[in-house]
Amino acid sequence: MKRSGAADLPLHYGQVPPWLAQRMAKLGFAITESILIEYGKSEFLRRMSDPFWFQSFGAVMGMDWHSSGITTSVLGALKRSINPNSASLGIYVCGGKGKHSKATPDELVRVAMKTGLNGSELVRSSKLSAKVDNTAIQDGFQLYTHNFILSDSGQWTVIQQGMKEDTRTARRYHWHSDNLTSFVEEPHTGICGTNQGIILNLTDTRAGNTRKEIMNLTNESPVDVINEFRHLVLPSHHDVTENDVNLKRLGSVLWLAHERKPEGFEELLLLNGVGPRTIQSLALVSEVIHGTPSRFRDPARFSFAHGGKDGHPFPVPVKVYDEVINTLHNAIDKAKIGVNDKNEAIKKLHSIAADAEKNFTPNKNFDALIEKERNESWKYGGKTVFGDAKPPKRIGGDQLKLF
Repeated sequence: MKRSGAADLPLHYGQVPPWLAQRMAKLGFAITESILIEYGKSEFLRRMSDPFWFQSFGAVMGMDWHSSGITTSVLGALKRSINPNSASLGIYVCGGKGKHSKATPDELVRVAMKTGLNGSELVRSSKLSAKVDNTAIQDGFQLYTHNFILSDSGQWTVIQQGMKEDTRTARRYHWHSDNLTSFVEEPHTGICGTNQGIILNLTDTRAGNTRKEIMNLTNESPVDVINEFRHLVLPSHHDVTENDVNLKRLGSVLWLAHERKPEGFEELLLLNGVGPRTIQSLALVSEVIHGTPSRFRDPARFSFAHGGKDGHPFPVPVKVYDEVINTLHNAIDKAKIGVNDKNEAIKKLHSIAADAEKNFTPNKNFDALIEKERNESWKYGGKTVFGDAKPPKRIGGDQLKLF
């Protein structure tokens, strides 16, 4: 089994408001379908197993950029939007939070009946990944959510999250089936030991494969193990600061959307009627779809697409959000009949912004950027869990010049 990474997050409570939950399902589906069309099911599952990409995915969907709520909210949105279309997409999302987590084995069996996959092996994979993170690893985090995402070809990713009440933190664990060759026959048996809690019984004859994998791990280079295991640790502060963001990368996106247009930008005119603020969001969504793993080290940057439900870094601009969803769906629908101009234009947004970074020096006017977005939020239908954004009483100061 390959554990692909983990993320430490501040523990947040609260519900996602319906106006955002509905949009998250639509945008999550559009991004998923774009990745499946362009890169395939294996690549989608690989990205889901990357804690940095997953956090960026949640941030671009309008969730609070650093909170534990991204896990349950994003996976819930994907389950609602993907599963009704699983037969055509070839992707299934099982499990969830609490009682939905316990329903994972039954859901996997039903998927197996539809696809011809080995249901017993899928259930065993689900149980074993949960056992390792909840029992074998004594880190003080108690699992409360477990999602098993799989393709009709049998590849899978597990995303599960544990809670540590005394420190008000959550830890998310990511697993990936890539290069998996074998599992133990049944979930591990736990035993009680003084001041040890539940541990894994490695003396059980059925744990032979587990012992083998542990021995393989001890024989590997520590550097290689560290490089393969990706661990994201997010701060406790709720607001987005300039230390949380790569200003060079963010600045090039803002420049692309609002300032001089680079050579070749005419191709983007295929996105007819899309304004500068929507281009800003589309450029960040384009990166989530087409970006390489190295570009997701600062998930907070992706909150500048659609803000956050609690108002950090700014309220969710629902008019822009809807325009992004409609643009993506329109591009996907045309791509299905062989007309790829809009899909290519959206892809070009990411590549132009990435190219612009090479010789780009942003002015560090980060606070002014936040202020501008908040002051203009009402124009784009800005919303938070606290209500609608209002026009500012007075806007002073010089014109923003971050880029």
